[in-house]
Amino acid sequence: MITPLIFPLNVSFTIFCKALGIIRSDQDQDISIRYSITGVGADQPPNEVFSIDPELGKMFVTKPLDREHRSSYHLRAHAVDMNGNQVENPIDLYIFVIDMNDNRPEFKNQVYNGSVDEGSRPGTYVMHLSAFDADDNTTANGMVRYRILSQTPHSPIPNMFTINSETGDIVTVAPGLDREKVSQYTIIVQATDMEGNLNFGLSNTATAIITVTDINDNPPMLTSRTFSGEVPENRVDLVVANLTVIDADQPHSPNWNAVYRIISGDPSGHFTIRTDPISNDGMVTVVKPVDFEMNRAFMLTAVVSNQAHLASGIQSSLQSTAGVTISVQDVNEPPYFPTNPKHIRFEEGVPAGTSLTTFSASDPDRLQMQQIIRYLKLSDPADWLSINGTNGQIITTAILDRESVYVKNNIYEATFLAIDNGSPEASGTGTLQISLIDINDNPPALVPRESQICERMNKNVNGVNITAADADTDPNAGPFVFELPNYPTSIRRNWTISRISGDYARLALRYQVYLKPGMYEVPIVVSDSGNPPLSNRSVIKVKVCPCDEHGDCTTLGAVVAAGLGTGAIISILICIIILLCMVLLFVVWIKRREKERQTKQLLIDPEDDVRDNILKYDEEGGGEEDQDYDLSQLQQPDSLDHIISKPPGVRRVDERPIIPESQYPIRPVVPHPGDIGDFIHEGLRAADNDPTAPPYDSLLVFDYEGSGSTAGSVSSLNSSSTGDQDYDYLNDWGPRFKKLADMYGGGAED
Repeated sequence: MITPLIFPLNVSFTIFCKALGIIRSDQDQDISIRYSITGVGADQPPNEVFSIDPELGKMFVTKPLDREHRSSYHLRAHAVDMNGNQVENPIDLYIFVIDMNDNRPEFKNQVYNGSVDEGSRPGTYVMHLSAFDADDNTTANGMVRYRILSQTPHSPIPNMFTINSETGDIVTVAPGLDREKVSQYTIIVQATDMEGNLNFGLSNTATAIITVTDINDNPPMLTSRTFSGEVPENRVDLVVANLTVIDADQPHSPNWNAVYRIISGDPSGHFTIRTDPISNDGMVTVVKPVDFEMNRAFMLTAVVSNQAHLASGIQSSLQSTAGVTISVQDVNEPPYFPTNPKHIRFEEGVPAGTSLTTFSASDPDRLQMQQIIRYLKLSDPADWLSINGTNGQIITTAILDRESVYVKNNIYEATFLAIDNGSPEASGTGTLQISLIDINDNPPALVPRESQICERMNKNVNGVNITAADADTDPNAGPFVFELPNYPTSIRRNWTISRISGDYARLALRYQVYLKPGMYEVPIVVSDSGNPPLSNRSVIKVKVCPCDEHGDCTTLGAVVAAGLGTGAIISILICIIILLCMVLLFVVWIKRREKERQTKQLLIDPEDDVRDNILKYDEEGGGEEDQDYDLSQLQQPDSLDHIISKPPGVRRVDERPIIPESQYPIRPVVPHPGDIGDFIHEGLRAADNDPTAPPYDSLLVFDYEGSGSTAGSVSSLNSSSTGDQDYDYLNDWGPRFKKLADMYGGGAED
């Protein structure tokens, strides 16, 4: 039997081939036994870490062991005989690697940043540091302890902070943190294993940077107890004084930013103090105009504070308050109109030269020498007014008309200018508003001026509603009175007016009165309700026309009413019909001609018609040797004597024969389609029998072209239709050579 064994290795990194122990079987005295081990570290990765003597059963470590990589191994031992038969059951071997202090503590960061408020009490938490040791933390090898090695600077004392040796928390241990004196501390922290034993433990260090954050422990202080400035009267948005302040807290933070207030000396709110965002100074600014005649100087009391409240236990400084003296400078102020705008009421129609009012201005500069004011007209849209340059009296220069386009809502507005004689001159503007009271100065006008009515009266729909327009207002406008004049007498005989309401009436034909269709002018007298009333004789143009059952003028009736008689209308209709017939005949003629063009047959096949297929090629240029030739051979001779005088039978074959020309058949003017074939055959026979017709079917002799021509000899051309010539390639030359391809290409098949 093999007993299970546990081998603790007291090393973390052992020497190769260190013996672990011996495995023996109870039967090794009787038979020869072979020992082996299996498992991770033996025959599984990592392989061959452990080995065993197969005969003696001694186990060895063959490679270095690292507990941080693998802390234990589980192997199985086997015992077999020489034939490989199992002698004993496999046993489990557990090998534990005992830790050694071979790893230093490691900080996650080399530099840590923390912060603490200035003025913090002792024991205030600042920050946390931690280090990791890869050794076994259940043993002293992995137990880390912390301590502070140094502090920079040493102000106010060298040990302002302490660190918890086990947790690594840094806290304050003494009061006196002041950002204005020391804004940052640098601390070196050491971490040591072996529970901090400096003799046996391994150590490492890190840096902790502690920033002292600002609190509002310094109140702002004005650099002076009094400030002064000057301001011209009637000016705004002007900086008149500058308050400077000192604050030891962190610049451009709420603990440093100054806020200024005026606590006394300005009950009307003429001034405010704005903070300069860069310098933190207070800018005393005028926000409401000041008047030298009312206040020659202002004694202000200003106080300054921070955006953030002062820290607990910090008192405000006496230097947070200062007095500000503002002197007001006198300037020449413009005259002003006490009542602006000034309202007055007048009836329209007042004659020119009427005095309306006195529009005078006052000079606010009471403390200066008496100044003279003169007046000018600045704006007078209708040019109705004038102003006295000395006293400001307003006088009309034209009749005031309420119905003018320059009057808005019954009010006419004009502006005037008052100028003093100060240095420099100053001017003020005043507005005069004149409310014009209406008078009955406009007669009413008839509305509408044109209408239409049926020629025969219909009680339900006949009549025209009329009213009047009056430029005046009540009570000088409606209700209106509508009347027909007594002259001419036909008006009252044919027409009647009935009252509908105060502003409306109805104009209609009298009952059983018939008027021919046409345009009629009906005079009507319209009177308003003014006192006294005004009347106006207006003419309304009424178109009398035939109507349908709904009382609407028919189209023919409207034309007749426009002044065209029946004869004229019939003539117009006949002209329209004639014009339409001409257009129709022209269209029919065009269609017929187009049809004739489409049905007309050509005498020749369109594919054989080559009249529009003339191709122009470039001329074949010659060389120097073909430039010397006799052009006389190509010219027509002046006479034929040299030809006629030749003996019979002797002549040039390229000369035109001197014989009577053949007579060709004359083509009839209008040939019958059946005679066209006969005509062509007769012409062909005449041409064949005519020796004078070109070509002459004879050898033509031309001048010598010259040697060295790049063109090949034409003697190689064979015009005979016999032979084995293949013309099938003509089918590839396109539609223009289709006829030739049909004639020659199909010869073999024919």
